[in-house]
Amino acid sequence: MFDDQLMEIARQLLNTAQTNRLKLVTAESCTGGLLAGLITEIPGSSQTLDRGFVVYTNRAKQDMLGVSGDILADFGAVSEPTAIAMAEGALAHSRADLAVSITGIAGPGGQTPMKPVGLVHIAAIRRDREILQEAYNFGNIGRSNVRRKSIIHAIGMLMQLMK
Repeated sequence: MFDDQLMEIARQLLNTAQTNRLKLVTAESCTGGLLAGLITEIPGSSQTLDRGFVVYTNRAKQDMLGVSGDILADFGAVSEPTAIAMAEGALAHSRADLAVSITGIAGPGGQTPMKPVGLVHIAAIRRDREILQEAYNFGNIGRSNVRRKSIIHAIGMLMQLMK
């Protein structure tokens, strides 16, 4: 289902998390659960992945993760504050030590003048530690490629927090 490169970085993520006895939670919008799906493709992932939230709509972000309606109204679903609120909400609604959120515009539609196709915000947080947040503009490289790159960058941010 997933290519060798994705499987390898997911294995590295799980090995590092298991070595450090850390549990993970995902909160995904534009990737629609692909990151959690990738992680669970690996046998033994249940030792590490606590849960995954697919929060495609604003209402789901509010209901499942507690993202404030004010944040969504003021900044939109594809924004740094929303990505951070998603990661914080995922951590609060799980038993995980590390959370990552992904929200963006995979395309081909949905863009605005200020938010083009390929814009993705990713936030990662480790309980009682710092929050990492990055915005990426992958460009109009196709829906699958935007989602794939988002997953790779999300895993990289989780790995950073495990150092």
